[in-house]
Order: sequence, then structure tokens, then C-alpha cells
Amino acid sequence: MAQPVLAVFTKNRVNPAYAAARLAVDRVAAEAGARTIHYVPQTLDDVGEQKALVTEALAARPAAVVLNPTDDVAMQEDLVRLDAAGIPVALFINRMQGPALTFVGSDDEAIGRRTATALFEALGGTGRVVGLEGPQAAPTSRARVRGLRATLGRFPGIELVDMAVGHLQQPPAQIAMAGLLERHARIDGVWTANDLMAFGALDALDAAGRRAKVVGINGLPAAIEHIERGTMLASADFSAFNIAAIAARAVLRHLRGELVPAEIMVPAELIDRGNCARWKVPFAERPCPPWEEIVR
Repeated sequence: MAQPVLAVFTKNRVNPAYAAARLAVDRVAAEAGARTIHYVPQTLDDVGEQKALVTEALAARPAAVVLNPTDDVAMQEDLVRLDAAGIPVALFINRMQGPALTFVGSDDEAIGRRTATALFEALGGTGRVVGLEGPQAAPTSRARVRGLRATLGRFPGIELVDMAVGHLQQPPAQIAMAGLLERHARIDGVWTANDLMAFGALDALDAAGRRAKVVGINGLPAAIEHIERGTMLASADFSAFNIAAIAARAVLRHLRGELVPAEIMVPAELIDRGNCARWKVPFAERPCPPWEEIVR
């Protein structure tokens, strides 16, 4: 039997979470005697480039696709194209409507609630909070913001005074946070939809000589260092590494004729100073989760 090829689509080469995802798919594929081809836009999160890369992948006829869509609406027609070509697709991280084999992710709304709760409790239930969110094209950010807003009802002493778009990246988040600091003389807490934006918020706070409690999401190695030092309050283990590994296992199971659930939720734990040592292992040294650990 010919060595199966998995076409792997991630949104950019800037976010360390996507580097971890590519590493996980490579390792799972190698274990199964498969190989991978990575399709990554040269321009950050560029929808047009990802569409062109789908066309390129269709010409290469991979056995299966593992896809993190840049836009959950604009890429729907490309999911249909892959399905029409008879190529099974595992969506991961970003959910999207359409004919996919499965979606693998975590409960983003619950993660937004969990990190917001950690922040609000650390503030003693009172304070002025701002938020940094991703673009509207990112369903993970939209769901996490819903979790943030839902949590406000449990903490009447917390005021969400402003939100800004940090595009899930550190430099634009720093700019966005600088603008929030200019507009608000008092900010006690910063909720962010991912760790890179948390880093940008920390950069802006440091440049302004101000302090606030900051939470992120992803459990990136740099976030663990910040939490250990006390410069970040918490993050959540929304693990692109684990999610991508299970997505790769899903398509490989399908190719072997084994059943795959239509949706697979990977647990995400809150990371704070009390437990952060568990996440200090580099991604290159972490084991890929076995199928049975996640799918029961």
C-alpha cells in the first residue's frame, strides 16, 4: 500500500501554537507510516492564500486533509470542494459548517468562562476590566468572548469597560492595549482570547509603567514562564498540540475503515501558579495523546 499523504493546513507560521500543531501531526503521521505536506499562508491568516493552497492540495490528491480554516465562512466552499474530490477532512481548532469528517477542538465558551472567573476572583470580585479579542473570522475568539460576557453576570462588582481587537497576535495586541491604556486611567484586569495577545498586553502595560492582572489562553511555554514569575495570572491549556494530534489520528482511523465521531472535544485545564510546573515540558518532548485517552 502506498504511503498515505496528509495535507495539513494551519493559519500562519507566527503563532507557536500552530508550530506545535504541525509537530503533532507530523509525529502521529510518522507513527502510522504516513507523511505530511504543510500548507501555510505566507501572509498572516490570509484567506485568499489559504484558498489557493486548497487548490494546490487538490492537485496533489492527498489521502486526507487536516484543516484549521482561516475564516469559518469564507472557507466553506473550499470544504465542499475537498468533499467533492472524495478527500476526508478533519477540521481542528476552528469549527466550520460543511461536509467534514469530524471537528476536533475544545469548549471555547467554557474556556472563556474559566479564565474570566480566575481573573474576576483574583480581583476579589470588584474592578475595571478590559478585553482583547481576535477578528470576527475566528470562531474560537467569538466563543471565548461569549464566555467572558456570560461570566460578568456572576460578578456584579466587575465592570467590563472596553474591548479591542488584537488579531490573536502580539504586536497588534500591544498596539490595541496601548490604546485602551490611553482611554482608561484605571484598568485592574486584562482578559485576552489567547496568550499572544496577553504578551502584547504585558508589553503595553510595561511600556506605560502600569500594572494589571492578565489572563490568556493556550498554555504556551512563554505563558508558563510568565505565570511562574507572577507577571501573568493564568492561562488555559487549549492545546493545539493535542487537538491536532487527535485530528490526525481521526483521519488515519478513517483511512483504515474505522469509525470516527463527528465531534471530538479535547479537555482544557486552567493553568495558574499552583500547577504550572506540569506544563514546562517543551512540545518536542511531550507525548501525543493516544486516541483512547480523548475518545471514550
